[in-house]
Amino acid sequence: MLKMLRDLVLEPSIVVGGIVFLGLVLQRKSLETTVKGTLKSVIGFMVIRIGGNIITESVEPFGRMFQYGFHVSGVILSVEGAAGIAVGRFGMEISVVMLLGMAVNLILARITRFRYVFVTGHQTLFMAGMIVVCMKGAGISGWIFYAIGALALGILMVFSPAILQKYTRQICKNDSVALGHFGGSAYFLAAWLGGIYGENSKSTEEMRLPKKLAFLRDSSVTVSITMIVMYVVVALVCGSEFVEQNLSEGKDYLVYAIVQGLTFAVGFTVVITGVRWFINEIVPAVKGIADNWIPNAKPAVDSPVVFPYAPNALIVGFISSFLGGLISLGIMIACNLTVILPGVVSHFFCGATAGVYGNSTGGRRGAILGGFLNGVLISFLPVIFLPHLGELANASVTFPDADMGFAGAFLGDWLNRIGSYGTLTILIGIVIIMILIPEMMDDMEENQDEWFSFDTDEILKESKMTNKK
Repeated sequence: MLKMLRDLVLEPSIVVGGIVFLGLVLQRKSLETTVKGTLKSVIGFMVIRIGGNIITESVEPFGRMFQYGFHVSGVILSVEGAAGIAVGRFGMEISVVMLLGMAVNLILARITRFRYVFVTGHQTLFMAGMIVVCMKGAGISGWIFYAIGALALGILMVFSPAILQKYTRQICKNDSVALGHFGGSAYFLAAWLGGIYGENSKSTEEMRLPKKLAFLRDSSVTVSITMIVMYVVVALVCGSEFVEQNLSEGKDYLVYAIVQGLTFAVGFTVVITGVRWFINEIVPAVKGIADNWIPNAKPAVDSPVVFPYAPNALIVGFISSFLGGLISLGIMIACNLTVILPGVVSHFFCGATAGVYGNSTGGRRGAILGGFLNGVLISFLPVIFLPHLGELANASVTFPDADMGFAGAFLGDWLNRIGSYGTLTILIGIVIIMILIPEMMDDMEENQDEWFSFDTDEILKESKMTNKK
């Protein structure tokens, strides 16, 4: 029974399906609607994962070619790889922390103004893995191990989407959905800096192309061309011998590079299709839960939710992020630091998302700056928190996403400096501050000060009432 429960918790699609099922039941939908909505949400989520797997498989040889062609070695950015090692060693602890963290998420969404239900199951698993590894590295055990893990995970699950909501609403043109991806701090900085340095910069989506190049407005075509060029360039640097003997199984190395670029585009298209299915079912389902228990709750879903709104920005962000990773790599080698190799999957999903958020406030300039900043952050943050990862400190892969980097650095530092009880006290203090935020926000609204966005209809109504007074 315990094994079954653990496997259910570790299966994100089942968790998502359960949330949708509960929401539809609470809305007293018909059996037909409930079954259809639950299955379509699970299928949509699995389609997203399948698309992600296609992308992951297509970029793995790119990473190998890059390392061989440019003669570098070090720690690879791969959240899937790092989490896989963590689950293999601490599977039970990770599953318990994940379950408790989800419970804390729901409680915080109920009692605070952070009304976000984090439904990106695989991201929850990855963050739970990073937190557990940090605590294991600090030698924490017993009940306090799970208390710290649950609070840290639950706080991040509501805080990450909350700081982004102002910009997510601007991108998606509605306030019914939030972003549930642990690169949120990088996306926030991308949008913030875009607003500062991107004034009067046109949106990436306003690029005027000659009629003969109008086909480039199709995102799948743009992604295909971009990735084919990148694969072919790296294959040429490696040479035919390495590619044909180690990767392509004898197939011509340039043909192999073109096929891998197209495979990446297929994965991207599959992800976009899954997003549409998934969002159509998860939003009304979470509304059912919100109406009954968490007023004005929003589902925080994976980063591809913003991709359809700015396909040009995601390409700009990806390339800029990868460039940031390459420059960071050069700095690390020159300064004799731990070398963090660019992980193409991480730079695509995180860099592309940062590009979309940067574009939302700063146009093309914001997309470039946001993507580049993300590339630098996910390259240097691992250097800071690697010493806190204990058994995984010497692994060949590590956690890349910005929130994981910041959380790992702070959590590891707190545990080593002030111990487990001191860290637990800080986390409890953060929860108390989150509960008290309504009064703090009311004071700031009266003074017309801008703060993080936790916009809901209820808050807007309260703001209008305050202004009338």
